[in-house]
Amino acid sequence: MVPQEFYIRSESETEARGPFNLEQVMSLAEAGQVTAETLYYDANSEQWVAVGANPEVKAAVFPEKKKLTIKRETKIATLNKESDSDAPISVNDMLAAAEGRTADTKDKSDPAIAMASCAKIGMWAAIVGLVLAAAGEILPQADILTKLQPEQLLQYPLVVLGAFDVVLALLLILGVISIYPVVRFRAALGFGFVGLIYWTQGMHAPLMAVTAGSAGVYMATIFVSYPPVLTSAALAVGGMGGFAWFALTT
Repeated sequence: MVPQEFYIRSESETEARGPFNLEQVMSLAEAGQVTAETLYYDANSEQWVAVGANPEVKAAVFPEKKKLTIKRETKIATLNKESDSDAPISVNDMLAAAEGRTADTKDKSDPAIAMASCAKIGMWAAIVGLVLAAAGEILPQADILTKLQPEQLLQYPLVVLGAFDVVLALLLILGVISIYPVVRFRAALGFGFVGLIYWTQGMHAPLMAVTAGSAGVYMATIFVSYPPVLTSAALAVGGMGGFAWFALTT
C-alpha cells in the first residue's frame, strides 16, 4: 500500500524530511533528490524502508514513462491550419507554457517543474558558496599548497578545509547530489570549527559572515520552494562572499 504521507531521509541522515505527499516525492525523484535507496517511514511496520524495497511504492514514485505515439490520419484543424498573422511557436514558448509563464497558462503551472527549478537553484547556491569559502580558506596561504609538505598543512587546517570545499563543489557540478549529507556536514563544520576560530580571535564580522554562509549552504540543500531557496542562496553567496573578502583583505 502506498502511504498518503511520506517522511524521507537518506541512510546517512538522522533527521527526516516531510511530510510530503506522493506528487511531491515524485517531483523530488525527478530532481534527483529521491532515489531507490532513499528511506521512507512505513507506518505499518514502524520501520524505515528503502523506496526500492517496496515494489508498489517504487512504481508510484518512479512511474514508467509512456512513449508518445502519433496517430496517422489525425488532423487538428487549429494547429494544421497556418495563418500569416500567426507567429511561429519556439521551444522557449513551449517551455514558458509548461512552466506557467504565459498569459494562458499562468494559473496552470506544474509544481513538479517549480520544485525541480528550486532544487537546481539550491544546488548552484551551494556550489558558489563552497567555491567562495575555498577562496577565503586557500588563497591567503596558497604558498603552503605549492610546497606540498603535509606537516605544514597540519598547521593550517583552513587550507585543508578549502581543498575539501573544492572537491565538494566539483562533485556537485558533476551532478553528484547524493553527497548532500556531506555538504550539510561541511556547513555545520563552518558553524563550529571555523566560527570558533574567529570567535576566539574576537573577529565578529567574519564570524557573522561565515555563520550566514554556512546556514545558507545547509538550507540550500533542503528547500524545494522559491522563497526559502532564494533566501538560502542569498545567505550562501553573500555570507561566504563576505568571509572570502575578509580573509583576503585582512
